[in-house]
Amino acid sequence: MEGITHPIPRTVEEVFSDFRGRRAGLIKALTNDMVKFYQTCDPEKENLCLYGLPNETWEVNLPVEEVPPELPEPALGINFARDGMQEKDWVSLVAVHSDSWLLSVAFYFGARFGFGKNERKRLFQMINELPTIFEVVSGNAKQSKDLSVNNNNSKSKPSGVKSRQSESLTKVAKMSSPAPKEEEEEEDESEDESEDDEQGAVCGACGDNYGTDEFWICCDACEKWFHGKCVKITPAKAEHIKHYKCPTCSNKRARP
Repeated sequence: MEGITHPIPRTVEEVFSDFRGRRAGLIKALTNDMVKFYQTCDPEKENLCLYGLPNETWEVNLPVEEVPPELPEPALGINFARDGMQEKDWVSLVAVHSDSWLLSVAFYFGARFGFGKNERKRLFQMINELPTIFEVVSGNAKQSKDLSVNNNNSKSKPSGVKSRQSESLTKVAKMSSPAPKEEEEEEDESEDESEDDEQGAVCGACGDNYGTDEFWICCDACEKWFHGKCVKITPAKAEHIKHYKCPTCSNKRARP
């Protein structure tokens, strides 16, 4: 992919300069060039990745073919979730993954060229002085990171399908850690109610029965349940989806 035509950074300052250039390119994609970026991420295409380049530009492309890759790879398949989420939530999700990728690339260079403890600490301090891409995109760049985390944790979860997903995932966790005796009766009642809705359901894509050890998601349009893996939705992506539409319902809406 990219990186071949760019000089490989070897010092802390060079790695930070590389980080800052890639970061600037990613921010452009998610702000000033948002319309172009959105159109490029066509869900009908194969797995796509968003790359930030050291020269402060960006590109959406397929992942590299060599294994292992020359550099850590960005999040794969960002285009698949585009039409199943609100634009703001989708952009925020891409921003979070982009922040993670930038750090992995920077510390990949650090590991490759033998940065010691003090060099790694200095690199992180330089990086930490900059707002994250997520903070820039969400408008929270002026707020402290601790405040940003607290605000995110205090947000109420959407109702409907999301609450049912939470109940399903909670049941899986309870299988590995029994609840205190005084809470068992109340939890049994809530579980019975959710099991009535979910037990016996079949995946609208593959036809297999519901299982509590698997992640499921319900379409708000046709009210069918699907394995997350069958519709390419992970629990992390689902957290950002307020009203999910399965591929069939999404295609119906797209038709003239």
